[in-house]
Amino acid sequence: MIKRIEEIANQLEPQLIADRRDFHKHAESGWTEFRTASLIARRLHDLGFEVKLGREVVSEVDRMGVPADDVLERHYQRAVAQGGDPEFLPALRGGFTGVVGILRCGEGPVIGMRFDIDAVDMKESDAPEHRPVKEGFASVNPEAMHSCGHDGHAAIGLGVAATLAQIKDQLRGTIKLVFQPAEEGVRGAKAIVSSGILDDVQYMLASHLGSGTPLGNVAGGRGSFLATSKFDAFITGAPAHAGGKPEGGHNALLAAATAVLNLYAIPRHSKGATRINVGRLNAGTGRNVIPPSAHLAIETRGLTSELEEHMYNYAIRVLESAAAMHGCTVTFKAMGGAKSGESNPELVERVRKVAQTISDFTNVNPGLAGGGGSEDFTYMMERVQQNGGQATFISIGADINGAGHHTAEFDFDERALRGAVKLFVATAWDIMQE
Repeated sequence: MIKRIEEIANQLEPQLIADRRDFHKHAESGWTEFRTASLIARRLHDLGFEVKLGREVVSEVDRMGVPADDVLERHYQRAVAQGGDPEFLPALRGGFTGVVGILRCGEGPVIGMRFDIDAVDMKESDAPEHRPVKEGFASVNPEAMHSCGHDGHAAIGLGVAATLAQIKDQLRGTIKLVFQPAEEGVRGAKAIVSSGILDDVQYMLASHLGSGTPLGNVAGGRGSFLATSKFDAFITGAPAHAGGKPEGGHNALLAAATAVLNLYAIPRHSKGATRINVGRLNAGTGRNVIPPSAHLAIETRGLTSELEEHMYNYAIRVLESAAAMHGCTVTFKAMGGAKSGESNPELVERVRKVAQTISDFTNVNPGLAGGGGSEDFTYMMERVQQNGGQATFISIGADINGAGHHTAEFDFDERALRGAVKLFVATAWDIMQE
């Protein structure tokens, strides 16, 4: 069967590349992936998958960092103009851009696969030597760029769907392909999990194409994801004339500055790594006005969810105390979040053994790939593991030019797409043989 899977994926390679380049050219950031999600739904439907999308698979109350309604509608109309599928677009309106394709093949294990589909909020390089520019698939949406490879992940998911459809008669069990919005900023997975769509999943797989890791390299799993909370703090004071009656105001900028200094003074924890960062501080209205408002964009992280919760709670106390010290109030808005997580060793080993049978992989990592950073796939890992299942996050080498993730020059080796398709399908097949 591995040989058959390889043959199908090799034949699909031109389509994989075409899909990747189409998604790249029409990059859409978190919760605005209307065109991307509608075209994915169309392809899944045409391949014979049961398609669930929009509010069926996205819990409204658990979405984080959702753009304003006018921004969502503007991007929705752009998706219409750029060729989004008219049958599936309406269900996505308002920022419900998740899609799940379900293939039911009788009795057997339930296997989930996550493919994130969103771009990064940044402008792509317009340098003539940048391959997407040179070959005509650079982003036409100036505020969004696929600088983390999620265009490739979406293409891989469609390739997996096409391959599974061709061998459906030889499969047993159920496969759920989850096309997740808003991974950037770790905003989307929690809402997918809360919908309940993964509650019956016994095995959960996800992957990431890696810049900096050569083509042909693969690791069956990754560990040590940092838990994180990303939130905004809004400090409200009162304005006053800075020269005529400064005592009449309540200085929100001063409260914010007091908070920032003390946030960075939070003690480190003896049980593991912790982080905090204030990435943005905006405050005030004019040179001669006591600042009546301040906005801080903050993130906390921890090696475990418990350590991150300690950092978050400490940060909230600091912000509340700093606000109160200067006669101000503070409110908070959740903008993103992820759990800590570890891939299951048994599933990591299964993926590793399968990878050794696939010709695209010339260097199969014997253990877990390195950790660091955060990934909201951990919400999916946690749900499946809590229900007695197994989950893993696979790392796949795809370096082409050394440009790092989230840079304007990012690109990846498209030959990695076919190998990833083979690995997902072959692993599912292996699981189904039990």
